[in-house]
Amino acid sequence: MSELNMQANSDQVLFSTLTTDSGKQVGVATLNIEKALNALNLNMVQALTAQLTAWRSDDNIVAVVLDGAGEKAFCAGGDVRAIYQASVKTPGEVTDAATQFFKQEYELDYLLHTFGKPVAVWGDGIVMGGGLGLMIGASHRIVTERSRIAMPEVTIGLYPDVGGSYFLNRMPGKSGLFLGMTAYNMSGADAHYVGIGNHYLNFDDRAAFFDALTGVSWSASQNENHQALHSLLDKMQEKCSTPLGASQLEQNRELIDELMTGSLDEIVVRVRARISTRVTDQDEQTAIAHPWLVKAIKTMLAGSPISLKLVHLQSQLSKDLSLADCFKLELGLSVNCCAKADFAEGVRALLIDKDRNPQWRFADVAAIPQGYAEGLLRSPWDDASHPLKGLH
Repeated sequence: MSELNMQANSDQVLFSTLTTDSGKQVGVATLNIEKALNALNLNMVQALTAQLTAWRSDDNIVAVVLDGAGEKAFCAGGDVRAIYQASVKTPGEVTDAATQFFKQEYELDYLLHTFGKPVAVWGDGIVMGGGLGLMIGASHRIVTERSRIAMPEVTIGLYPDVGGSYFLNRMPGKSGLFLGMTAYNMSGADAHYVGIGNHYLNFDDRAAFFDALTGVSWSASQNENHQALHSLLDKMQEKCSTPLGASQLEQNRELIDELMTGSLDEIVVRVRARISTRVTDQDEQTAIAHPWLVKAIKTMLAGSPISLKLVHLQSQLSKDLSLADCFKLELGLSVNCCAKADFAEGVRALLIDKDRNPQWRFADVAAIPQGYAEGLLRSPWDDASHPLKGLH
């Protein structure tokens, strides 16, 4: 039988441990703001960082699991209202609120990427933005038949951060660029195809998974523990009553690659043709056959033109950039977006006034002045003063 030991916790993140048959313990961190779909705020980031740091150095903790309270979401993103308020008060300036939130969020993400011990994320339900940052940093990323995973930053005037500069360019074909531009909602099968998920279980396997963790033959070897957890999840996946299914992204890779090839101007012209009112019979048939694509394109074209430009620039970054360098680049870009781009207006329209009618700075990508978006990539800090200089 497993034993659940509750530890000191805040109300917003619950920490506990599972005592295993081998005498070792598995740490469990549960995001616990169900009404807000477990969206991350700075207090939660700080609590997670402190507890994970303690668990990493605790020899009795052999693995960690992250999950979310309720049945709707693991984590629907970051709670950016405080950043919005600071940005509105001092327009054009890089604020401490934005710097601290993104800095500490990225440090937490980097901690997960470099944790060493196995980290599993139960990625059921909604996983977006900051939630994806937590998930992609884990070694064992579990998706289910109910997973709905997206990077919707273009809708709030941001761009796919939390390491997107690193992992989007490593996805098959042009799928990373497509996901960043369209905020397309991935199924569990889609997420598995692009590498966001690397294990699949059913929604109702959660209790069995936690119970099975206690019976694993955990050892003092991190490598052996990684393999043991992989083996457990592979065996459980074989018994899933609802199979993984087909990935829309995989089935339409050729179409996606065709749409997302070339300059940003070329891409915009190409995708507009897919949803114009009077197009060729072939394109009309495509729209009927691919309603998911029409929805994705409409979201893209309604998003911030600056964000689209940034996503396209992001897709051209060198794969030689280290994960640490990507986070450093993103911190500068994120605070610049809050100060000088469409972030404040996007958050206002979607989360504050909720009129869903953002007034973007530029009417379309063609109206963006040459060099404007590239300027947002310039860091506000030099190497010696960079808030993430400690990442290596």
